[in-house]
Amino acid sequence: MDKKNMVFGEKTLIMGILNLTPDSFSDGGDFISEDKAVEHAMEMLRDGADIIDIGGESSRPGHIRISAEEELKRVMPVVKRLSRETDAILSLDTIRAEVAEEAIKNGIHIINDIWGFQGDGEMAAVAAKYGVPAVLMHNQNGTEYGGDIIEEIKRFLMESVRIAKEAGVLDERIILDPGLGFGKTAEQNLIVMGRLREIKSLGYPVLLGASRKSMIGKVLELPPKDRDEGTIATTVLGISQGMDIVRVHNVLANVRAARVADAIVRTRL
Repeated sequence: MDKKNMVFGEKTLIMGILNLTPDSFSDGGDFISEDKAVEHAMEMLRDGADIIDIGGESSRPGHIRISAEEELKRVMPVVKRLSRETDAILSLDTIRAEVAEEAIKNGIHIINDIWGFQGDGEMAAVAAKYGVPAVLMHNQNGTEYGGDIIEEIKRFLMESVRIAKEAGVLDERIILDPGLGFGKTAEQNLIVMGRLREIKSLGYPVLLGASRKSMIGKVLELPPKDRDEGTIATTVLGISQGMDIVRVHNVLANVRAARVADAIVRTRL
């Protein structure tokens, strides 16, 4: 697969989460050593991950911000090793343009920006300069919406698209993410899950990041690491509504679920 021209529509792509943080909500501290992180990435690739999404700073509610220097210190050794030792598509979950640029120079293929180019004003320029795909996620401070939540999300995402294209990012490099768990209550997340087709109708590939999130925990009354069955439900429901990428912690279970869902949803008669 071309790492800058991913093929969408043939199957759901599985993005495995690799958190290099001590404080992420689900697996904080599990993979902060370089060797453990690389081995976990290799395991996810063996289990069928198409993309590895590397994150050096937690974005959970109440997280402690770190410096760009600290973020680079966490992610660069793993980025360099995975770039050398695998041919995997590598994504970086970051909100800093300087971190994104350094990582791209060392093997990152995708920028995953939880503020959809509306945080760091230089992020779109970096994506355009290197011609890399970018995931533009909906986000906001607080959970209040002036109108229909999906219409508000769509407006935000199309503003992100405008920023991207104005900077020179090619249309085919843009991926959207409705931002489950960001600026939304558990109830609002469930509404968004049920209306993903409306995000897909914007005309871009869409990434779904529901894995182990609080809406699943609220329904099941279970802690993060016990939410994989609930995550699989969101994966299948997402695929049924046209999602192109699912970002997950438990790769193997979701690969299997996606394979069955794809066989049903993507069958050409």
